[in-house]
Amino acid sequence: MAPDKTVSYAASALAEARSQYAKRNPESERLLQEGGKYLPGGNTRTILHVSPFPLTFASGNGARLTSVDGHEYVDFLGEYSAGLFGHSNKRIRDAVAAAMDKGWNFGGQCTYEKVLAKKMVERFGASGLEQVRFTNSGTESNTMAIVAAIAATGRKKILVFSGGYHGGTLIFPMEYMKNPDVPTSNLPHDFVFAPYNNIAETKQVIASLPPASLAAILLEPIQGSGGCRPASRAFLHFVRQQASELGALLLVDEVMASRLGPNGYSATAGIRADMISYGKYIGGGMTFGAFGGRSDLMALFDPSRFLLQHPGTYNNNIVTMAAGVEALDIFDSQAVAALNARGARMKEALQDVLIRHGIYRQHPEGARRNIIEVDSFQGDTTIAGNDGNAASQEALPKMFVTGEGSMLNVRFSGPDRAEWQALFYHHMLDNNIYLAARGYTPLNLALTDADVGNYVAAVESFVVAHKNTLTL
Repeated sequence: MAPDKTVSYAASALAEARSQYAKRNPESERLLQEGGKYLPGGNTRTILHVSPFPLTFASGNGARLTSVDGHEYVDFLGEYSAGLFGHSNKRIRDAVAAAMDKGWNFGGQCTYEKVLAKKMVERFGASGLEQVRFTNSGTESNTMAIVAAIAATGRKKILVFSGGYHGGTLIFPMEYMKNPDVPTSNLPHDFVFAPYNNIAETKQVIASLPPASLAAILLEPIQGSGGCRPASRAFLHFVRQQASELGALLLVDEVMASRLGPNGYSATAGIRADMISYGKYIGGGMTFGAFGGRSDLMALFDPSRFLLQHPGTYNNNIVTMAAGVEALDIFDSQAVAALNARGARMKEALQDVLIRHGIYRQHPEGARRNIIEVDSFQGDTTIAGNDGNAASQEALPKMFVTGEGSMLNVRFSGPDRAEWQALFYHHMLDNNIYLAARGYTPLNLALTDADVGNYVAAVESFVVAHKNTLTL
């Protein structure tokens, strides 16, 4: 069998890119090696590891990051959505400073938590948020939502979906779903696995369960870690209906997705969750999480009733609470609409690049038809499949863009997609643009139209450089 020239090309180009990267960033490499004496792998956050080594940053200002090697990058990662306000928002800094002037470790309640809770319920009430409790992370928020579902229903099983990420202890890539016995850091709940965005096969999974055994359905309405894959409206309404009919709770993870609608994603999609988890940007870039939902469910956490425990030293930390109050005022409905519109323009510009250079293959109804086909492919998996069913995978171009509003992801398909994704990451760094290694690009408020234009231009230069192979 002849060797796969596409794979060898991508692997060869990636090796050269990594070599140049190492030469460009010697101080980052030195610091990683030094840190390895005290941190396993020199790292304390798995997602930030990249080969041959990750960058180390010295400072940030606005939408700019400066590395210890002296290179400045435009930040298109925005701390995976938590850094929505950039690195030096004056309003948030002033709010935090004013709060800290009064002390920050009270060991008691503070006024800021009452204000922030009221703001959140008023804002996200249409999505199903009637009462809320604060946590320290999105991981903790989803953990407590599951606890509430089990307690409220008296059942154990939790339905989750392929590609789902609900925190460091709730990760469900296809590899894990095919073999749940592999070692993981996941919590030992009774998880049931179903294919994301696949109504027919999810019905089969649900039908196979014992009666009255499902406590909850947990999903992201747009998967962040899973490649910015939006669930179809039909799929969201299907899971809402299934939860209601089965007496299970619908837990919607909006840790990232709540940024896409003025009242949250669920309200935008026309569904109402039983419980919702929040995190990331709402804390103004500080350590933040929250969970909430129906008042009858949240009553389980009323400490005067002595039902479910939810302690936490930093649940109402003054710094986070003050930053959150200001953050929701900054990111109001007008700001949400403006950032989503910028994301839509950026996605269209990226799609036009892929069309003009023949990456999106021609369709009998015209090149724009390919955008509809790519957008309709949401990475819907099958029970026995890998990442997408065969028909959808065959229709995908080697390079494509997914996402909605201000959450975008440049992705690749095919057996060598990991090499292409890594090559793209290094190309963007060479153009002084910082993003997630997986191509995730959540926009932040400090970015400008000029920054977006430079991002699109960098993508086009990547396409031009590798066009002959990408169009094979």
